[in-house]
Amino acid sequence: MIAVVVPAHNEAALVGACVASVQAAAHAPELHGEHVMIVVVLDSCSDGSAAAVHALGVMAISVDFRNVGKARAAGASRALDAGARWLAFTDADTVVAPDWLVQQLGQKADVVCGTVAVEDWQEYGECMRSHYRRSYTDLDGHRHIHGANLGVSADAYLRVGGFQPLRSSEDVALVNALVASGACIAWSAAPRVVTSARRDFRAPDGFGATLLRVDAAAATPGEASR
Repeated sequence: MIAVVVPAHNEAALVGACVASVQAAAHAPELHGEHVMIVVVLDSCSDGSAAAVHALGVMAISVDFRNVGKARAAGASRALDAGARWLAFTDADTVVAPDWLVQQLGQKADVVCGTVAVEDWQEYGECMRSHYRRSYTDLDGHRHIHGANLGVSADAYLRVGGFQPLRSSEDVALVNALVASGACIAWSAAPRVVTSARRDFRAPDGFGATLLRVDAAAATPGEASR
């Protein structure tokens, strides 16, 4: 069995599209009917996230952590208890490609670190869009680590003790531990996802925070970045 874990904190507006894309990826013919378990971890949600997830008929567990590392770990634990052999992770503001899981498994690695694409830059200006396209390595051999596009075998995950209880960079800490353990890492651009460039991001030092820092650094005096 394959499992996909999606942490969500007040993501009613976006989690439906995320889960629908994962459901499509779960039915890829190349998976030959292998069961895909989808676990959405509703972390301290006070909006309509739970209703949006339940309407799609996938497993949801509610926690009160306000901590993405703990939320991912809780989802992984539920999946491992159910017998998952492979754990795939994405974020509630992300849409995965129909062949996302096929491409992860096709790397034949212990760990797959994928890239992220951004299609909607409306909260930033053309300066930021151009800078991202020039500077971000969206090719095989990159060294990006994104919780929105990450896969790991159950054995490798358990060997390093899983996610640490971190509010940010829990994905980086996990991959660093896996590298130190000697795991085979595929730094691949083949598993595709599209993620959000929103400014009201959830992780205090995640992808959204990085974009804000880059935007601030790129802005010239007297020139707005938007």
